[in-house]
Amino acid sequence: MAQFINSKEHIVVEAIDGIVAASGGTLARLDGYPHIRVVVRTDWDKSKVALVSGGGSGHEPSHAGFVGPGMLSAAVCGDVFASPSVDAVLAGILAVTGPSGCLLIVKNYTGDRLNFGLAAERARALGLNVAMVIVNDDIALPDLPQARGVAGTLFVHKIAGAMAEAGADLSTIAATAQKVIAGIKSIGMSLDTCTVPGSPKEDRIPAGKAELGLGIHGEAGVEQVEFTGASEAVAAMAAKLATGGEDGPHVALLNNLGGTSSLEMAVVLHEVINSRIGKNISHVIGPAPLMTSLDMRGFSLSIYAPDVEELALLAKTTPLPAWPGLSSVKPVTVLPLSADIAPPAIAASEDEATKEFISACCRVLLAAETDLNTLDAKSGDGDTGSTLATAARALIETIPRLPLADHTQLCRAIGLELSQAMGGSSGVLLAIFFAAASDGLSRGLPMREALQAGLDRMQEIGGARRGDRTMVDALAPALEVLDNGFGAAATAARAGADHTATIVKAKAGRASYVSAHQLEGHNDPGAEAVARLFEHLAQK
Repeated sequence: MAQFINSKEHIVVEAIDGIVAASGGTLARLDGYPHIRVVVRTDWDKSKVALVSGGGSGHEPSHAGFVGPGMLSAAVCGDVFASPSVDAVLAGILAVTGPSGCLLIVKNYTGDRLNFGLAAERARALGLNVAMVIVNDDIALPDLPQARGVAGTLFVHKIAGAMAEAGADLSTIAATAQKVIAGIKSIGMSLDTCTVPGSPKEDRIPAGKAELGLGIHGEAGVEQVEFTGASEAVAAMAAKLATGGEDGPHVALLNNLGGTSSLEMAVVLHEVINSRIGKNISHVIGPAPLMTSLDMRGFSLSIYAPDVEELALLAKTTPLPAWPGLSSVKPVTVLPLSADIAPPAIAASEDEATKEFISACCRVLLAAETDLNTLDAKSGDGDTGSTLATAARALIETIPRLPLADHTQLCRAIGLELSQAMGGSSGVLLAIFFAAASDGLSRGLPMREALQAGLDRMQEIGGARRGDRTMVDALAPALEVLDNGFGAAATAARAGADHTATIVKAKAGRASYVSAHQLEGHNDPGAEAVARLFEHLAQK
């Protein structure tokens, strides 16, 4: 798999230099490159307790992204998914530790424990006051003697960091950190494994499955479960987290493992808030990439019940762009629409033939959703099928409220419905089409001429013409021969749709941004949808 790197040998050092260079001078790296990779604060006051964390790279923005006011004093970076050396950890300790001492925050992996632990011993031998806490928040594998440290570590970074910034002493900070660690519970889920630079991708998660409880280095989880959607995925995680003691307000930390879109993460947040543990979630951190696993297509959920003081520490502001802040969870507020935007009331009426006609057309669009999306992915953003299917579902739902016996008002009502239910330019253009057709019918035009008037108005406003590689290439020829029956219209629409596969320079729509070789041989999805509609009608 191609990645935006130069070489696996230089990926960490180049990433660190990028982070430091863009910090505005607030960060620096220690000498000893490339073997010692330590990011430190340039404004650090050694009279305060220093906080040092780190581990393998590949979890960005952890750990260097959290070096700054109110969080870490230094981050020690190893190779991808590999613990930093003892010398590197010791260098970090020596760079930031003053008379108030240093707290090492270590995730519970053997390499990190050993290297940070030995570095702490060597620092103590040099006369420094060093304490160490080990985070073991992962509950995925309950029988594991040593639970892993995962994204819940960020709770410790933020609470301990705010305490250190305020001048608390080492013993107080360490004791609070231990208390926080004891209360954190985390679990992750992913649809795919991560891609380690320079290594073949492990494809152990089959299609239709999700892995529950996998680690941040791509370690296998506790089980692979059927994946049907975000709701069931979050429910499975909430069941693991709901092991007792969840009463009272909790903070949920929702961590993107690196390859999940922001849109998906917002859906996951919705499901978390509405899950069995949601009633006790008073605040949220994220959703955001906090402790990632390279490009893993998953997320993790950590929960903690802070006391009043700890909640205030979590809420303390920090200028670090990687920290998303703490947000309170409130019921969704729904404000009424302006009366000016509400659609005019149109009296419903019954007509069985028209009802079946509309329903059948909607079923054609629903059946074509996947095919049209696949076509659109060649020339656009892959959503034409979904957009039309959304409109079809909305029309099916609104059929009982439509004026089926009055085609003039019916076209107007369909246009209004599409303008609300159908996204993008397609919804607007089709709304214009039906509104203009309704106007034509109200002036006494026959149906074909009214539909032609709708097409003319749609072309006038949208700008598309025949040959521009849009739905017009199928709709215009179909309307020209519609008086000869649906069979003739279907033949014309199909010829027009298939011709779009030979048009390698689109002049309208998203396809106009796409190169010729991507368009050639693929029908325009809008024209294909029109052709399929007329072909269905021809069979009636």
